[in-house]
Amino acid sequence: MTRRRTVLAVGDLVLDENEVAKYFEPTRDLFAAADISICQIEVPHTSSTEVTSTDVPAPPAPEHNVEQIGLAGFNIATLAGNHIYDCGLQGITDTRRLAQDAGLAVTGAGINLEQAKEPAIVDMDGVSLGVANYNCVGPKDSWATSKKAGCAHVNVLTHYELDSANPGGPPSIYTFAEPKALKSFIQDVKDLAARVDFPIVALHKGIGHMPAEVADYEIQLAHAAIDAGAKAVISHHAHIMRGIEVYRGAPIYHGLGNFVTVTNALNTTGQDSPERIAWAKRRRKLFGFDPDPTMPNYAFHPQSRNTGIARLEITEQGELGAGFIPCWIGQDAVPRPLRNEADARPVVEYLQHITAEAGFDTTTHWVEDYLAIDLTVSEEQPS
Repeated sequence: MTRRRTVLAVGDLVLDENEVAKYFEPTRDLFAAADISICQIEVPHTSSTEVTSTDVPAPPAPEHNVEQIGLAGFNIATLAGNHIYDCGLQGITDTRRLAQDAGLAVTGAGINLEQAKEPAIVDMDGVSLGVANYNCVGPKDSWATSKKAGCAHVNVLTHYELDSANPGGPPSIYTFAEPKALKSFIQDVKDLAARVDFPIVALHKGIGHMPAEVADYEIQLAHAAIDAGAKAVISHHAHIMRGIEVYRGAPIYHGLGNFVTVTNALNTTGQDSPERIAWAKRRRKLFGFDPDPTMPNYAFHPQSRNTGIARLEITEQGELGAGFIPCWIGQDAVPRPLRNEADARPVVEYLQHITAEAGFDTTTHWVEDYLAIDLTVSEEQPS
């Protein structure tokens, strides 16, 4: 019988409550049964009270919650993101240490750029898997240098072009990786592909809370990663699920959305941070939504409750299969997998809709208890 190795991956984890084990109960057995399970730790877990961010700072999450990530069945934690440096050097070193103590291999952030870029490499019964992780969204304060702690990063540039004769009118927006940063990123992926059998690139990218819109740079970087040897690209940051693309027979999950994301820091009341209060008040104008007032620890876009788990399958011959396990985040903020086709239909239809809206011609079909992705679709970029 052919040995198949299964890799699962989810988007953001924000564990800003004292007790979080209950949020992982419905998926604990699922992740434990996989050969490797990957997650994104969004905020630092530390006792530090330092605030280093000039953006909207995230409060540190309790240190003891990192243990629950390991107990939930995860093996790899990606750390590159816009909040990982919010508590400075201590926030990063504490988070790395706690994750490693919980049995997690880590990548994406470190005491300097060299450590931040070091991929997480694990063995799957004789097949090596490596994950490299980059933050593509800033802020620049969070970026590591040769002598400064922070995250691995790709510098993305934005160009605004006014297409009408109306000053102040809406421009066309073009985004692209800074050429030297792109060259360095491509070399990193090539190096990873030379080291392991199954390289994966994890990108912290995208326009927050916007489900269907995929910016130019996202496609540029994802395609560059595949061209350089990555077998798959997984993404997070936008706090809402986004489309799935297939390029050169490889799956690109442009946004896995939220998974367990519980925090009261995004509410307008009871805050000690003027920046967080101001951001919460601007949320409707910026993104066009108000969070559900009956979910005080989940102040995200209502559509973000559609979420899921990326599923990769590797055969003994090195052949790749890809899929998606639909999940729904309940009123209690718990993500629950939908393993029955009828139950999963609303989330699947939502995913298919945002995938098509983004311009991708990806096709899927239901297999047993998950959504399979056809890896033979067009390699062309969306128009």
